[in-house]
Amino acid sequence: MLRRQARLRREYLYEKAEAAKDRATYERKRKIKEAIELGKPVPTELRHEADRLRELNALDDIAHEKPTDGIDSEYANAGVSDPKVLVTTSLDPSSKLTQFLKEMKLVIPNSHRMNRGGHTINEIVETCRADGFSDLVVLQEHRGIPDGMIVSHMPYGPTAYFGLHNVIMRHDIEQAAHVSEANPHIILHNLSTKMGERVGCILKHLFPVPKPESRRVISFVNQDDYISFRHHVYGKNGPDITLTEGGPRFELKLYQVKLGTIEQTEVENEYLLRPYMNSAKKRKAL
Repeated sequence: MLRRQARLRREYLYEKAEAAKDRATYERKRKIKEAIELGKPVPTELRHEADRLRELNALDDIAHEKPTDGIDSEYANAGVSDPKVLVTTSLDPSSKLTQFLKEMKLVIPNSHRMNRGGHTINEIVETCRADGFSDLVVLQEHRGIPDGMIVSHMPYGPTAYFGLHNVIMRHDIEQAAHVSEANPHIILHNLSTKMGERVGCILKHLFPVPKPESRRVISFVNQDDYISFRHHVYGKNGPDITLTEGGPRFELKLYQVKLGTIEQTEVENEYLLRPYMNSAKKRKAL
């Protein structure tokens, strides 16, 4: 089994690298083509291969299209079947983290709650792969306060690491709405950069496709790289529409995305927060 997993991982990485080369070549060909059409000089960094790229452009037919992200996107087949999510905690969770685990299990349809016990991360990941889980969510805490969430996509990644801030439990929200088991509509707001779209893809694919009549709404709203999570239920009261918060409520702060699953240490980082950069503009990710 371990050899098979290693072989499949190598094949995946090879196909991903080849797809990345195709996209890079496409971008260089596009720049050459635009320069010729607009009568501009060839970009300096492409002059050494300008002739070869012109020849490649001449060989392209009308049906030639931009390479797809099928191999590069680990979520290319999302929507074919509902996600199956395993939700657990760090070792020796407090009562508050255990309560938060129960509430997150209610938030994510088709999720399964697992008491951590003495299981290692490697054992949990192997269970996810063997039982066909699409994602693993691990909730963390510091001194009894939930302060972290890890979302690891199976079987090859990516894995996103978030800090949790201002966590308010469902039972602490006054007149919290009754939570149904209907699949929620997902709202992604202000996740417009390349990394923002990546994070939106990771988060939204924890949830199955909703039916049009579903009255649950989950929103991820980005402001200054803090993603506010809100969970509401709406209904009709005569001609008016009422919106009631279902909870829990918290903010997410992305600090790492790595191209592998949670137990893998020697994998490439797609994003890593560098809080001590001189430029705030460069630090901004989402």
